[in-house]
Amino acid sequence: MKNRIPSELEALWKEKDFANGKTVDTMVMIMRTNGCAWAKKGGCTMCGYRSASLNNVTAEDLLKQLDQATSKYKGEPFVKIYTSGSFLDEEEIPANIRNKIFDAFSECKRILFESRPEFITRDVLSTLPSSSTIALGLETHDQVIMEKSIRKGFTPAQCEAAGNIVKDCGLSVRSYLLLKPLFMQEMRAISSTIESAKFADSFSDEISINPINVQSGTVVEHIWKRGDYRPPWVWSLIEVMKQLSGTVRSRIISSPSGGGSLRGVHNCGTCDQSALKAVEKFSFSQNINDLSVECKCKTKWKNYITSELLLGTSADLDREFDSSLMIKR
Repeated sequence: MKNRIPSELEALWKEKDFANGKTVDTMVMIMRTNGCAWAKKGGCTMCGYRSASLNNVTAEDLLKQLDQATSKYKGEPFVKIYTSGSFLDEEEIPANIRNKIFDAFSECKRILFESRPEFITRDVLSTLPSSSTIALGLETHDQVIMEKSIRKGFTPAQCEAAGNIVKDCGLSVRSYLLLKPLFMQEMRAISSTIESAKFADSFSDEISINPINVQSGTVVEHIWKRGDYRPPWVWSLIEVMKQLSGTVRSRIISSPSGGGSLRGVHNCGTCDQSALKAVEKFSFSQNINDLSVECKCKTKWKNYITSELLLGTSADLDREFDSSLMIKR
């Protein structure tokens, strides 16, 4: 593991995203902070971002990270700022530092950052620029799934209330939904994500479908390594997007981490990249025709779903019947 220096960004890259009705250049930065408040209490079952956190990050360190970001900034109209926690938590980003960050990117058309709902208040929102989009890690509308499978530390109702406050204050909301939390069969993962998107639609401008990416040092990784969990199929992600298309007001998007690998959303290996490309294309166009992709493994996916139901299991059936896919512990 690389040596993490408090005054250096965890990562920075450029990509494309959507702002003001069109595809635009986007700068993404991940800041090193003193960590997510919830992670310090155990955290979510799938989250490995605590590895990007430190215990000794000072205000001066944060300003040096900002200097690094501004040196790479080339006027992109969209900037995303991640902290592997909550940007609005003053234990991670003090208010005066937050304001300096906003000043540095004051010309942006859109600036996005994440926060847990407990840090979202009308007083805080009144200090944010009108270009702000707040990303909420809702994950699911189902309280039991949220408690038992994800261990999120807040309720869907709390996330909904926070989203409504953000909207009332004239700002935008991107809601994250988790596709296939622990202990869930593929078919139920599809239907639950669709239900969750419809729940989130009233307080969201965008809904990002995030298939699980198995991160190191997590509960999910432990269960995945022993063969009791398989990340979702890309076909399942496509099915969710197809069923939601035209039924919700929010834009439906997805940019899967680890896509095409055994740790991420994947199909047979042959069609993974073309299927993920279709997901990316739809995320920008919202045209259901862009999700048209075929492979013979689509039949295997359907059979996999049937087998899970017949066997009453959410274990990784691929690895149960193919020893070559076993994961080294």
